[in-house]
Amino acid sequence: MIAGLGHNNGPSMESGLSWRKHAWGKARRQLLPTLPIEVVRLRVKRAKELGLPYKTYAGIRASTGHDLVGFLFSSNSLGKPSARAIVPDTVTQKLASLENTTRVALAHKGIDVTQIDGLDRIDDAPAPHLTWSAMRDRMKAIAVSAGHPADRWVLVGETMFEQDWAAAAQAAGYLRGTDYFAPAAPRDI
Repeated sequence: MIAGLGHNNGPSMESGLSWRKHAWGKARRQLLPTLPIEVVRLRVKRAKELGLPYKTYAGIRASTGHDLVGFLFSSNSLGKPSARAIVPDTVTQKLASLENTTRVALAHKGIDVTQIDGLDRIDDAPAPHLTWSAMRDRMKAIAVSAGHPADRWVLVGETMFEQDWAAAAQAAGYLRGTDYFAPAAPRDI
């Protein structure tokens, strides 16, 4: 069978699953560039500055084509589900360890995050029950007012509606706060 216009010459769908997986994996490896070791070292260093495992950072960077400038943290991810909640030490330690990274808190109504050290900026989180377009506009406005387009930021949250914020804004990614603020593994590459 001859491939038609627009066909990418990948395996046919009639092929078995294991063959398709092998063929697509091989094609993907051939597409990925081999980075010079100096570039890899710089990216490993940048991942550490952002407090991310290298694989997570590399995946986000590969999908967006841009470096990350910082994080948009929901007040839920910072351990502030209520006005009186105490911020966990793992959160304050992680925020303090970040370098060359902008840290923006998105505070839900009634939640005070001003006492959390290590934040560069605090904005009001999008109100609940916003339309998709209103949520998108709010999130993009927060990102741009903090200095960069939304696709340069990772949103760190804890709930499904916070995950929707990242999707609506077309942010670089979404991470759960419990994962991001978990104690670092001994080796994350």
